[in-house]
Amino acid sequence: SDGPEHDEMLFIVIHQVYELWFKQVRHELNGLLSALKQNDTPMVLATLSRTLRILKTLVAQVDVLETMTPLSFNAFRTRLEASSGFQSWQFRAIEFLLGHKRQSMIDMHVEGSEARHALQRLFDTPDVFTVFLEYLRENMIYLPAKPSQADIETALLSVYHSKPYHAQVCERLVDLDEGLQEWRYRHVKMVERTIGAKMGTGGSEGFKYLQNTLFTPLFPALWNIRSQL
Repeated sequence: SDGPEHDEMLFIVIHQVYELWFKQVRHELNGLLSALKQNDTPMVLATLSRTLRILKTLVAQVDVLETMTPLSFNAFRTRLEASSGFQSWQFRAIEFLLGHKRQSMIDMHVEGSEARHALQRLFDTPDVFTVFLEYLRENMIYLPAKPSQADIETALLSVYHSKPYHAQVCERLVDLDEGLQEWRYRHVKMVERTIGAKMGTGGSEGFKYLQNTLFTPLFPALWNIRSQL
C-alpha cells in the first residue's frame, strides 16, 4: 500500500511463514504415509509427534497476528482485491492428505496449473486414514475389504483393547485431528475479531464460511469409539 501501512509487513510475513509451515506439514504427512506403508511404528509416532508440534506453532502465530487491530488491517485490506485464503493450495493439500477432499477446491485453481495437478493427484490417491487401515490389517486387525463405519469402529476397539502399542498411533491421530481443529478455531476467532461479519476477501463469506468448518473431525471413527472404551 502507499505509505506503506505499518501492519502490512506483519500480514505479509505471517502468511509467508504459514506457507512455509504448510510445506513442512505436507512433507511430514507424506513421510507418515510412507512409514505406515512400511509398518514402521516408531517412525509413524515420531512423524505424528513432529506434525503436532508444528500445528502448535501455527496456533501460536495467531497470537502475533491478533496484535493487528481492525483499523490497521482495514487500512490496507482493499489492496488484497481478489486474494483469498482459498488460494493456499498447500493448505488444501494438507486437507486432502488427511481425507477432507472436495472437487470444488480443485476447481478453484486454473486448468493446467501446478496447484491443480498436485491437488488432483492427492484427490486420486489414498489418504492417511485409508493407509492407516491397511496398517492395521498388517498388524493382524481384521477389517473387510470395504469396511463400513461400524466395521472400522469395531477394529479400532480391538486395537485399544489388545494392542496398546498400536493404540498409541490411534491416540496421536486423535491429537492431530484435535490440533487441526484447534488451529481452525483460533483462525476463525481471529477473523471474527478483525473483520466481524464482513464479506471475506476474494468474495468469500469470511467468518460465516470459516465458522462452518469448525468441529468437524477428520477421523470420526476415532472419536465415536470414546464412549465405548
